[in-house]
Amino acid sequence: QVQLVESGGGLVQTGGSMRLSCAASGRTFSSMTMAWFRQAPGREREFVADIGWIRDSVKGRFTFSRDNAKNTVYLQMNNLKPEDTAVYYCAGGFRGTSPSTSAWNYWGQGTQVTVSS
Repeated sequence: QVQLVESGGGLVQTGGSMRLSCAASGRTFSSMTMAWFRQAPGREREFVADIGWIRDSVKGRFTFSRDNAKNTVYLQMNNLKPEDTAVYYCAGGFRGTSPSTSAWNYWGQGTQVTVSS
């Protein structure tokens, strides 16, 4: 069983930066595909980034990275905007990347990111 635990969320002003971390338990991390999603109030969960893709609305501001030695993935978020406010989730799986939430085997509990204007 794999467990994912996010950290690093909080409150930041417009234009600020934040780095989210997602630590994975288990010995299969290096073989897992990992990604970040987010869900704003009243909206569906949306795919944000993985190692090879990033959504247009955050391109140039967000960066995905992973450290297999630490079983951790990161989402570096710069120049944050109020529309980035959401609960951010990391997802892991063995079926390759997908923007569909149903394609992912494991989810973290989520971490709230709030960007004030």
